Amino acid sequence: MRGVLRAEPLWVETFTGLRMAQFERLLKVVRERGGDGPRIGRPWCLPLADRVLMVAVYYRTNLTMRQLAPLFGVSPATVCRVIQRLRPLLALGPVSRPVDAADRLWIVDGTLVPVRDRTVGASSRNYRFSANVQVIIDADTRLVVATARPAPGNKADAHVWRNSGLPEQCQGVTVLGDGAYINTGLVVPHRKRPGRALLAGEEADNKEHRRVRARVEHAFARMKHYKILRDCRQHGEGLHHAVQAVAHMHNLALAT
Repeated sequence: MRGVLRAEPLWVETFTGLRMAQFERLLKVVRERGGDGPRIGRPWCLPLADRVLMVAVYYRTNLTMRQLAPLFGVSPATVCRVIQRLRPLLALGPVSRPVDAADRLWIVDGTLVPVRDRTVGASSRNYRFSANVQVIIDADTRLVVATARPAPGNKADAHVWRNSGLPEQCQGVTVLGDGAYINTGLVVPHRKRPGRALLAGEEADNKEHRRVRARVEHAFARMKHYKILRDCRQHGEGLHHAVQAVAHMHNLALAT
């Protein structure tokens, strides 16, 4: 059975949201991370470029394995194996501390991703069984700096932040958060106290804080163009790998 989709500009740009040059950068990263080897057992029936396209299309469209299989001319079992093999290799690279850390501004926020895996998610305030995913972006470039492993969706953002490992990656960098991150050491809005209104200067500070912090909400909106983050059917490490891969593709689409 011959498939329809191939790693060609028309299909790449239509089904992944990446231009061909951006997709080639993603392909290069996967190849350097060992995506084409080791060659043990039967060879793959698709070249590496088509396999990377398959994973990107899966994250972008959230089609099932049965739906993806005829598009690439392979069996559903092959689609499953390709996704399981390549999904860690599409991940966002580890963050390094910026040289000008004192002059940088990062923004953190959490978003709820509906999941099917009961060991990852929990009944959440969005009335879905969801996981809390923490994401840091650079306020200037809008690029994703780091993401944390998903936590149950009924956990508060401050709790998830403290246990995410992200604070250690932010040493020396000013990090902005919303009111949910109070007492975490982040820059948060001024709070109203009982019987005490905010001062004029505090209102102005909060207005500027909201204006800048909105950038992380815009980043979430762009990342959720990848429909895997609207209803993740993957189990175990699947959601973590999906968030990392989507963050990587989001950065490629913005940076080039």
